[in-house]
Amino acid sequence: MPGIQPALLKQLTKLKFKSHAIILPTKWKQPIGNPKGKMYVDSFKLHELVRPFSQAWLFLPATPNKYHVDTAKKLHGQFDKYIDGISDAICGGIDKWRMQAKFSNLKVMSVSAIGAPGCLKGPKLKSLIMMQAPKSKKNEKKYSDAIAKHISEAWDKWQGKVTVPGLPWYPAFAAFPGPMAPPMPNVPMPLLLCPSAMMSEMTPTKLKDGMVKKLNKKKWYHHKELFDSIGTALSVCFLLWLLSQQVMNVLGKGPIPSFAPPYVPVGPVVGGDNIAIPGHLSA
Repeated sequence: MPGIQPALLKQLTKLKFKSHAIILPTKWKQPIGNPKGKMYVDSFKLHELVRPFSQAWLFLPATPNKYHVDTAKKLHGQFDKYIDGISDAICGGIDKWRMQAKFSNLKVMSVSAIGAPGCLKGPKLKSLIMMQAPKSKKNEKKYSDAIAKHISEAWDKWQGKVTVPGLPWYPAFAAFPGPMAPPMPNVPMPLLLCPSAMMSEMTPTKLKDGMVKKLNKKKWYHHKELFDSIGTALSVCFLLWLLSQQVMNVLGKGPIPSFAPPYVPVGPVVGGDNIAIPGHLSA
């Protein structure tokens, strides 16, 4: 099962960013009346007063004036490219985490697997995201660092409280014919069934506020809209991923203390555990 899809994250991020309807220049007031209005018109050649632009841009010009359109087009290109790059980095980092993630210290009781908070282990996301994140320019590196730091922290908090609440992963262990049940894979189930008390860390507001705090730059333009867009899109993609991601190949095993042939030829696993190896979310 694939991880969070970059194409969906990019699309949702751009849709959310466009909803902010940022107009450039941000505080533009059109000169009207005489003499200001006439002076404004006379200051430009006819072909400079009207230039075509696209409503699909992430920024919109305040007027069709060439210089307003050129500014909106330039910033659209920069932010559009950055969103593509950081989305690829976030999804790539999560995918690398997913391949290394594992469940550990589970308790197997009959058919049920029980995992205390923190039973899901995986590497830190920050370095995995920054491996691919845009950072060729100073502002890109600052943005990427803030995004990667907070997503990593939020992910750690979610991961650290993930539990396995007695899920029926091992039906064969209800009545196994032997003194010891050998390692057997669990019944695949969505990761969504493994709840976390820190799910709120992956909500839009928490993600946005955390990124803004990590950047700690009040005078940078449009970073709040950017972080809000990324946070909202990632939150939606995260929930969809939890629903689609299957927990598989968690090898459970354990003793059958009641096994006493020929009188008791089968029995349930009691006090079993699992083999903690990466790959439980890689399928």
